[in-house]
Amino acid sequence: MAKNNQVTQITSMEQDFAQWYTDVCTKAELVDYSGVKGLFILRPYGYAIWENIMGVLDRKFKETGHENVSMPMLIPESLLQKEKDHVEGFAPECAWVTMGGNEELPERLCVRPTSETLFCDHWKNVLHSWRDLPMLYNQWCSVMRWEKTTRPFLRGREFLWQEGHTLHATEQEAREETLRMLEIYADCCENYLAMPVIRGNKTEKEKFAGAVNTYTIECMMHDHKALQSGTSHYFGDGFARAFGITFQDKTNQAAYPHQTSWGLSTRTIGGLIMTHGDDRGLVLPPRVAPTQVIVLPIAAHKPGVTEAAEKIVERLKAAGIRVKGDFSDNSPGWKYSEYEMKGVPLRLEIGPRDLENNQAVAVRRDNQEKTFLSLDELESTVPALLETVQQALFDKAKANLDSHIWPAATVEEVKEKAMDGFVKTMWCGDTACEEKMKELAGVSSRCIPFQQEKLGDVCPCCGRPAKKMVIWGIAY
Repeated sequence: MAKNNQVTQITSMEQDFAQWYTDVCTKAELVDYSGVKGLFILRPYGYAIWENIMGVLDRKFKETGHENVSMPMLIPESLLQKEKDHVEGFAPECAWVTMGGNEELPERLCVRPTSETLFCDHWKNVLHSWRDLPMLYNQWCSVMRWEKTTRPFLRGREFLWQEGHTLHATEQEAREETLRMLEIYADCCENYLAMPVIRGNKTEKEKFAGAVNTYTIECMMHDHKALQSGTSHYFGDGFARAFGITFQDKTNQAAYPHQTSWGLSTRTIGGLIMTHGDDRGLVLPPRVAPTQVIVLPIAAHKPGVTEAAEKIVERLKAAGIRVKGDFSDNSPGWKYSEYEMKGVPLRLEIGPRDLENNQAVAVRRDNQEKTFLSLDELESTVPALLETVQQALFDKAKANLDSHIWPAATVEEVKEKAMDGFVKTMWCGDTACEEKMKELAGVSSRCIPFQQEKLGDVCPCCGRPAKKMVIWGIAY
């Protein structure tokens, strides 16, 4: 990122938002390009962000009774074919293994695009009684989907994620699980990533292949486009019937279990970049930032300055803060740009005058605001300031979302307003009207929000009676 002690510049987001995004991904040292198109290398700083997201989710999964497992990465074609809607939905994105060493395989093996079929094949062998239920599993892994166009984090052919898979004795339990996990995703996005979300149900056209219902959290990026940030699916007993998964219920009758799956991926890091970033680079919420505080000695050659900075680092580490000190001989200006590019939430500077005044200068990454903090109180004032930054980032993103959702009554209004945010309209529920909206207005349905409004009585596409309000948008 930095060459010859010069921090490289990034393209202005107003000039070219797509190029700005790519610049941030590479110059903030989040990713690098591999030798295979569409497969990205997640560098240590990018992976550290993912580790913090994983830590949040893994803790919440285990608190709700889920256990981590690991499934194979290869799926026999015959296994994938067992659920018709599922295989048709993923067929265009499958990557296939046909050779093992120098020999052609007797059956093609799919590199997992998702693992529903693997879990089902396992469950049919291990589920026997209602006493075995619920089965609450999660796995952390990579999956492969052979996308035609790719972008770091947003759309890669291989990406990291978690996929939860559960079995339940009743439909009610499975549906409760589906919504419980969606709310965990929403909590992670809002309270850790500072990304406000709209919760809702996907339409029949947009739901997951093989699902009865797909629920989603939709986020608005800085450029007012949509990003689907997490989904949770209720499958009913369709997969169980296809794979022959049964159990003895409490009346000793054979029954089919009800199934869910849910997933959140490294795509959320792309959302994090596009929600909070600016022309200086990344802006990271403190709760997921790999480094929450960077400590910089100013005029480090002066007596006592370096020692004071080192002591601050030690004290903040002991207080549970993710903190680093930069004691290199690079100039202060270079260091400012370096850590602004990397989105470190808080910079603490200490120089000779600060030592005299028993203070450190705190500079917020989100708004560049400076505060003087007493050296005697850093263990309390620094965490409080980090929480202030966290809340400010959420409030700013929420204001962006709330001020860019537009009601519309006609297709022409949708087309006009979709260039500047989400559009909400009534809808008849007909897929033909959904496809017409995409064709004429260039938008896709993001969700049928849980919080419904009555904006009118008719569908803007066909004029027939409306059933639901839908959020439309241009999506990544």
